Amino acid sequence: MIYDLEDRTRDFSKTIIKLIKTVKTNITNQNICSQLIRSATSIGANYREANNGSSKKDFLNKIYICRKEAEETKYWIELLAESEEDKKAELRKIWQEAHELTLIFNKVSFNSKK
Repeated sequence: MIYDLEDRTRDFSKTIIKLIKTVKTNITNQNICSQLIRSATSIGANYREANNGSSKKDFLNKIYICRKEAEETKYWIELLAESEEDKKAELRKIWQEAHELTLIFNKVSFNSKK
């Protein structure tokens, strides 16, 4: 199956937004939710910027940021899973998508350096 990475990263952002809407925020998870939405939506925004980069160096820098944001997103998902026991199964699937995005950006970065 072939995915348009812009679509995939946008869909990932939408998934996170839908998830956050279902979480009852409290003092324990408020910062986690805020950080999660920032890092997750940043992946797609930076990927779009990469595609419009002014140079190969600019492109690679934005891809590197995408990978960093995907890694950060995995961290916040893990913490949210500790805070929201009833959402662990859903968060496991979302974490897997973040992990796959990390692997994709690693591959894009590696292949672009050749």
